[in-house]
Amino acid sequence: MKKILVFLFISILACNTGKLKILADINSDLKEASAIEKVTSSSLLWTIEDSGNKNNIYGLDLKGNIVKDIDISNSSNIDWEDLTSDKKGNLYIGDFGNNSKNRDDFTIYKVSDLTKDKTKAERINFLLPKKMKSEDFEAFFLLKNHFYIFSKENKSTKLFKVPNTIGKHTAKFVAEFKMKGKNTKVTSAAISENEKTIVLLNHDKLWKISEFKDDNFFKGDIKELEFNHDSQKEGICFKGANSVYITDEKDKSEGGNLYEFSLN
Repeated sequence: MKKILVFLFISILACNTGKLKILADINSDLKEASAIEKVTSSSLLWTIEDSGNKNNIYGLDLKGNIVKDIDISNSSNIDWEDLTSDKKGNLYIGDFGNNSKNRDDFTIYKVSDLTKDKTKAERINFLLPKKMKSEDFEAFFLLKNHFYIFSKENKSTKLFKVPNTIGKHTAKFVAEFKMKGKNTKVTSAAISENEKTIVLLNHDKLWKISEFKDDNFFKGDIKELEFNHDSQKEGICFKGANSVYITDEKDKSEGGNLYEFSLN
């Protein structure tokens, strides 16, 4: 009887999440899951919380349980917003949230050891080009040893690139893209393992980008895929070539879930 009730409960949730398939509730200790990332060297899905929370990274299983909790002892969570990784198994934390638009120095933390309960990170810092106003960022990914970082704003997004090299850099402005429709803020980003597909996340949809050359992403084929579901979605990563994992933040009795979404 208990199994039947659980199945019915999950079925009801699924009906309310549009085209998203709900996989699990994320552990309730994580109320503001701000990212999700798969890492080559780990079987877990990794997440963080944003400003005002611990400077920890969390490894989740597919049931949403916290299996690993790592304190990044030499870091500070000013406003952690997104995660990406490289093919060597390093995890990168984007500390570049800037809601008040008053930051002029941004940090990317490189975490190489995901086995201990406490570790240290290396730092990649960047400034924006001179005469460019401060931006709020929530999304990035790594491609050909450069981070591509997307601003979060209405109607458009600005794209910058920063080399994946320890030290301090000035970001290079790449392009600005005018977004169509309503609700156009980019809250997370990811690139597929074969580096041929990019996804940009929003609260009620994503943009799938393909057929691009080099880093001329916005000259590629851009498709808007709606979820038929609206929540504070903050994390996205590829599950496989044609599907993604998505997380949203907890809001009262809603959200705080791990989802799967098909790109086909």
